[in-house]
Amino acid sequence: MATAEQLKSLIRSHVDNDEERFNTLALQVAAHEARKGRSNLAHEIKSIIEKAKVDHKTKCVKFPPELSGLILTTEPSIPFSKLVLAKSQKARIERILHEYRQKEVLKSHGLLHRRKILLSGDPGTGKTLTASVLASELGLPLRTIQVDRLVTKFMGETAAKLRQIFDIIGESRGVFLFDEFDAIGGDRGRENDVGEMRRVLNAFLQFIESDESDNIIIAATNHPSLLDKALFRRFDDVLSYELPAKGERSRLIKNLLANFRLSQLSLDKAAEAAKDLSYGDIDMACRDSIKDSILREKKTVTLKQVVTHLEERRSSY
Repeated sequence: MATAEQLKSLIRSHVDNDEERFNTLALQVAAHEARKGRSNLAHEIKSIIEKAKVDHKTKCVKFPPELSGLILTTEPSIPFSKLVLAKSQKARIERILHEYRQKEVLKSHGLLHRRKILLSGDPGTGKTLTASVLASELGLPLRTIQVDRLVTKFMGETAAKLRQIFDIIGESRGVFLFDEFDAIGGDRGRENDVGEMRRVLNAFLQFIESDESDNIIIAATNHPSLLDKALFRRFDDVLSYELPAKGERSRLIKNLLANFRLSQLSLDKAAEAAKDLSYGDIDMACRDSIKDSILREKKTVTLKQVVTHLEERRSSY
């Protein structure tokens, strides 16, 4: 085992928050164990240190001050099993996960994993949730770039800021979500197009094509018809999101209310009442029903509650 002096030095470096010295000492301990014939232990120590270095780099990304508030970092914990979508859609998302996990195998055959993804569809249909699930399943932070704010705040400098963002993508790990992407991805041929936005879109096309990181880059839009056609071939996959079918509405309601007894609640009737509503609307209606029950100190959720809140969501449109 490690010598007494090595152990004391390790403890001192930890107390002093000297990460570099701690890692150096830990690797010395690993080398010491290897010389003693304990190669498995040495390998485990090295693996722990390497993983810690990667995790530290992932979490401690310093954004330039001028990008403050434009890139939001979260660490989602939403498993793939919580994603309620059509089977075909889930299969395509599962393929993205599988290729990422096997990216080194693909590289050994001269191939790249799919990682530049375009998500399109109405609000509340699961685009942002998909990005969160990908980040959660891969153990990566989700870094959301608020494109509309980027354009509004830095009109005239947007292309330069995009370069900074892609520099960050090249240097750190994560799932990078360009939200409200149509703010910069609009068709360059439109009559009301602004010259500055054409330059921004051209810059984005160049940056995403030249990016060689392993990160997953996602562009999400509520208005795919507004996007420039040149964008579509820059992405490895294009997923279109629609309002949930009856079976998906039923599964979603069942999942959301799983921790409550369902008094006189017919999932079939609840799903019918949720027709033409988005996943997001149904989610909010179920959560409102749960809050009602909690505040009334009830352990059940009724069909009447759910339908009432679904109708409230519907009337808001």
